[in-house]
Amino acid sequence: MCDTIPSNISAAASKNIYSAAGATVRMATQEWARGHVPELTVLLSAVSLALVFGAVLRMIPAGVLPRSEALLVLVPHLNAVISLAAIGTILSGVRAIRRGEVARHRVRMLASFGLFAAFLLLYLYRVTIVGPSDFPGPETVRTYLYLPFLAVHISLAVLCVPFVFYALLSAGTHPISELPETNHRWAGRIAATLWLVSFSMGLVIYALLYHVY
Repeated sequence: MCDTIPSNISAAASKNIYSAAGATVRMATQEWARGHVPELTVLLSAVSLALVFGAVLRMIPAGVLPRSEALLVLVPHLNAVISLAAIGTILSGVRAIRRGEVARHRVRMLASFGLFAAFLLLYLYRVTIVGPSDFPGPETVRTYLYLPFLAVHISLAVLCVPFVFYALLSAGTHPISELPETNHRWAGRIAATLWLVSFSMGLVIYALLYHVY
């Protein structure tokens, strides 16, 4: 009996030490991130956009990813469903914060980001392997309607990225009481607006590519 007491005490003490060390590291990391939100926003935006343009410009070797013909066919349709869901969660999140429902707003916007990440991963997978989709309609429509519309869509999607990351990082590193002292509200409004327009335009492009022509 006596022999087991020290070991039990030692195990409990070790667990407490590890827990305390983990909590200290998390607090230090959060504190560091809180003071470097702009820098982290730039870094994450640069990495995300580099991946997108690297895939579109065929700079990422297609052989690095496993090829699934079924998934390649499904990706455009899955991303259309994801876009519809994201529009719903963004609108719900905006409505929630206008009503002062902060917890509901946080959940909806995190869901929106999760949907955005899923969309991006699926898009990168398909574009890396098969490249951007060709417009199947008439050349006149392609030149004077599709390409200008696509250019605006891409521009808004690119512009949206840093605002999304800033809004998420500022919310994740600051207590709710401190958020009014940051640019979270301003960035969040811009991010939500650009997100909604970009996802909506993406659905129009999807319809042109896979249903209209």
